[in-house]
Amino acid sequence: MSVHLRAALAVPVLLLASACAADRGPTSSDEDSADVPAASADDDHGAVEGAREVAEPQLHLVTVGADGETGLLDLLSEESRPLDRIAPPSALTTDGRYVLATVDDGLAVLDSGAWTWDHGDHFHYYRAEPRSPGTVPGRGRATVSTGPLSTAGGTGVYFAGSGEMVLLDNEALADGELRESFRLQSPPHRGLVAPFAGGAVVTVPDERGVVRAVERVDGSGEPVEGSRERCADAAGTITTAVGLVVGCADGALLWTEQDDRVEVERIPYPRGTDAPPATAFSARKARPTVAALAGPTSYWLLDTRERTWQLHDAGVPLLRVSASDDDEGHVVALDRRGRVRVYAADSGEQLGASAPVLARTVRDSGSLAGVDLVVDQERAYVNAPAEGVVLEVDYADSARVARTLRTTPAPAFFAETGR
Repeated sequence: MSVHLRAALAVPVLLLASACAADRGPTSSDEDSADVPAASADDDHGAVEGAREVAEPQLHLVTVGADGETGLLDLLSEESRPLDRIAPPSALTTDGRYVLATVDDGLAVLDSGAWTWDHGDHFHYYRAEPRSPGTVPGRGRATVSTGPLSTAGGTGVYFAGSGEMVLLDNEALADGELRESFRLQSPPHRGLVAPFAGGAVVTVPDERGVVRAVERVDGSGEPVEGSRERCADAAGTITTAVGLVVGCADGALLWTEQDDRVEVERIPYPRGTDAPPATAFSARKARPTVAALAGPTSYWLLDTRERTWQLHDAGVPLLRVSASDDDEGHVVALDRRGRVRVYAADSGEQLGASAPVLARTVRDSGSLAGVDLVVDQERAYVNAPAEGVVLEVDYADSARVARTLRTTPAPAFFAETGR
């Protein structure tokens, strides 16, 4: 019999934001980004008090050292500044604005002060002072799921040590407050909280802690009637331009919302394939096609617009994979020898490969745990903790290393923000 989730105390967690100590001096991105008229709050264009709307995306790298030292690198000017120190992290993720790090007592949140608001047919870009809203209390590794907008909707957090499910209010977070829309208690299991439609899609474990289903809950954490869906071993979630994806043992579930009407579709794996299921998705933000590893040498591509899967064998052991979903359909991967490789989405043909740029890192299991691969519209970024750098790769030019960025601190973990 399934275990029903119970709403815990509904008292919001409010933590005052603290500004970073270092003053931000002018950078080339400040000088080159002419101000444009800021959208009002009523226009719902992602503007918040104290932020400045600018004409182009404010792309930065946030790097976090093994000891919790943090820094912000402007990708245009290559100028850097320190940010507030956090507790030593064990994992890190981002939604393109906030950097969320698993620490011993919960989830530390850093606001990079740079974000993009997707208006469908165009974008709005903002810049503000970085700050540190605080730490969401919790036990165990935090599985974080983010939505499409940093100033609306929510951010989902599942704490493996306690089984607690938390939905953070992004509107409050944009103002520097950590406010919980809900905190639910469930038996510890491999869980997730995926923001969707003002609430979230959450895992539902049975009495043995095995996930066989997921269901929608509203903004207060109450289950939505008739929303439970079969999803054995649910793992991996991502929000695309089409809707919310959650991986299941037999494929994926896709939730879409239009005119307050919610639909869910099942996208099964192709018949005759026996590759391991996707358990973590990665792609350029808000694109329809996403990638996931599929065993030692293969990767899945899920096209949420066409509702189709493709399986490609790279022929070499892979560590990370991400889909650009650009006009040429580039897929970028990092192999176990420390090479960045680029493939064609339609055929799986290799289009280029770098030298072993992470040779030292891939030999060090401690360093390797924090390695990530991030793809944006023109470049891919991968951190090399043992080498102390982040590599910027032009994936459209045969995986050419365009820049070697030496960051402070050395990038045990990193995230690209401003997206």
